[in-house]
Amino acid sequence: MARIEQQLVSLLAPAVEALGFTLWGVEFVRAGKHSTLRVYIDHEDGISVDDCAEVSYQASALLDVEDPIKSEYFLEVSSPGMERPFFSAAQMQQYLGEIAAVELNVAQQNKRKFKGVISKVEGDTVEFNVDGEPLLVNYSSVKKAHLVPQFN
Repeated sequence: MARIEQQLVSLLAPAVEALGFTLWGVEFVRAGKHSTLRVYIDHEDGISVDDCAEVSYQASALLDVEDPIKSEYFLEVSSPGMERPFFSAAQMQQYLGEIAAVELNVAQQNKRKFKGVISKVEGDTVEFNVDGEPLLVNYSSVKKAHLVPQFN
């Protein structure tokens, strides 16, 4: 996670949790005047539009006071959804046996982008089953990862 995103998590997590939600993760996508700050919230009963509006209102006020981002940006608050992005190995622990789509910063075992079953998580190391073969990945080498929903 980038330094600004870590700072934003530290800033926003207490406010989100005080409202009864879990801060799933934060993404800051730089694009000049069209930069976007995405705040993902979660709750065991799901997330409604009203929940997003409530968190957006609180987060916006907090961000205005603390001003951690000096440039213009749009604030988006949403549920992580079915294709939830992962922000840590610990989050993947909750989805053992599920399929994740992963993009690495640098290829490992000739794989930079792959889909694999999350088979084990130990600390910051995640083991995926990719085409019947184990692939161990240190989470710090993950550029992006998200859950691949399965429909039966």
